[in-house]
Amino acid sequence: MTGIAESGGVLRFLTQRRNEGRIHWTDVATWMWLISGLILMFGPVIWLGLSSLKTRAALTEFPPTLLPLATKEVRVEGFANPLPLFVVKLEDGTERELAQVRRVGIRARMVDPADPTKTFDVPIEARTAVREVSPAWENYTEPLQRFAFVRFFGNSLFVTIVATIITLIVNSMAAFALAKYQFRGRGAIMAFIVSTLMIPLSVILIPLFMVINGLGLFNSLWGVILPTVATPTGVFLLRQYMLTIPDEMLEAARMDKASEWQIYWRIILPLTAPALAVLAIFSVMWRWNDFLWPLIVLSRQELFTLQIGLSSFAGELNVQWHYVLAMTFVTMLPVVFVFGLLQRFITTGIAGTGMK
Repeated sequence: MTGIAESGGVLRFLTQRRNEGRIHWTDVATWMWLISGLILMFGPVIWLGLSSLKTRAALTEFPPTLLPLATKEVRVEGFANPLPLFVVKLEDGTERELAQVRRVGIRARMVDPADPTKTFDVPIEARTAVREVSPAWENYTEPLQRFAFVRFFGNSLFVTIVATIITLIVNSMAAFALAKYQFRGRGAIMAFIVSTLMIPLSVILIPLFMVINGLGLFNSLWGVILPTVATPTGVFLLRQYMLTIPDEMLEAARMDKASEWQIYWRIILPLTAPALAVLAIFSVMWRWNDFLWPLIVLSRQELFTLQIGLSSFAGELNVQWHYVLAMTFVTMLPVVFVFGLLQRFITTGIAGTGMK
């Protein structure tokens, strides 16, 4: 009943008008604006999902089609394999559905599926393929069999989960110290952390690689994880949110002889859950979609993450776009799942960072 009531409330919100009884021009403008935004946001995702179900030949068609269409095939007596079906306009002006046996140049040899003894030799411009919706599910199944997609997926999952957990712990500790402890130079340290946002990765790429190589973390997933766990964005986001937590609550805990670790673990972290959820979403997106740093650190194929593994579908002379699109759509699902799981915290978490 609650779900029905909520859906009814959403429907009333979407269909409400400026004036009761008639539609105002502003209502039409608002609906058009919302529909345009919906298409711009979700149109590319829908196009990607439908294109991932197309065959390699269908992806090269022009003009492109929205649905994964393929030429219908029929079994004809006397032929081992199914034959493509076409609507053919004969010389007498009639149209018939015929199956194509072979094509030679600009002529095609056709046969009547109902009577295989009748054959026709027609120009190719006189035939039109009979199309039907035919999803190419092999775009998803074949990479699992021919490529180490499961291993790549597992590596990305390990890197994303471990890096996100360490990021939340490290950044929350730093934010707690900068938000709730009074010491000389606290503002300068925070300003320095925020200023590192202006330093692009390409500037520190070589020094960072030298450090990782010196520590023996080259060709290791830990070499991908550890350099990215401390983020200035996470420290700033969590610190601003922690500033909204009353200091009196912490003082009361200290009077009850709670240790600093207990205050951090039992008071700060639970109260900072919305901001931690926002940082978790950002961290998952950063690590899951990262390509450049894993490409530099990892050279062994069994350690490749999913984004590097997708590049294996691109050769020197051709790109297997049907596999690339299918696996790209698969890589989106974990991020969408995490976003859907934690999205209710986004507004609360981001809004809370600006309260002080």
